[in-house]
Amino acid sequence: MNRCPLAITSSALAALLIAAPLLAHAQSGTREFPPKALRGAMTVVQPPNVLMDDRATRLSPGARIRSTNNSLVMSASLLNQEVVVNYTTDHRGQIQNVWILTEAEAKEKRAGYGVQRNYVFESQQTQPAGTAN
Repeated sequence: MNRCPLAITSSALAALLIAAPLLAHAQSGTREFPPKALRGAMTVVQPPNVLMDDRATRLSPGARIRSTNNSLVMSASLLNQEVVVNYTTDHRGQIQNVWILTEAEAKEKRAGYGVQRNYVFESQQTQPAGTAN
C-alpha cells in the first residue's frame, strides 16, 4: 500500500493528459458554434415562450441556454431582456440550444432570420447634412 499523497497512478495521469487539451480550449475564450446555428435577438417573455427577432416561438423541453462563459442560465433569469444569441432549433422548430454572445462573437457574420420589414421608421432615416430639427 502506497501512503504517499503525491503518488499519481497511471490511470490518473492518463485522465489528466486527456483532459489537458480540453481545459486549454475551454480557457482560450473562443467558442465554436455548430454550422447550422443561426443568429438572433432573443427576449424571454414568459418561459418557455420567447421572442426571437420579434417572432413568437418556444424553447424546447430540455433547452439549454449558455452564458458568455458557457455556464448554464435559467430562462427566467433573462425575463424581458433582449440578448444577442446564436441558436439551433429542433425538428419541430423550437429553440434547442442558445449561446449568449460576447461583443466580439456578435461582430462575426452568421446567418439568421433577422427582422425584415417593408418600411423604415422615421428614427432610422438619415437626414441630409446641414439640416436640423
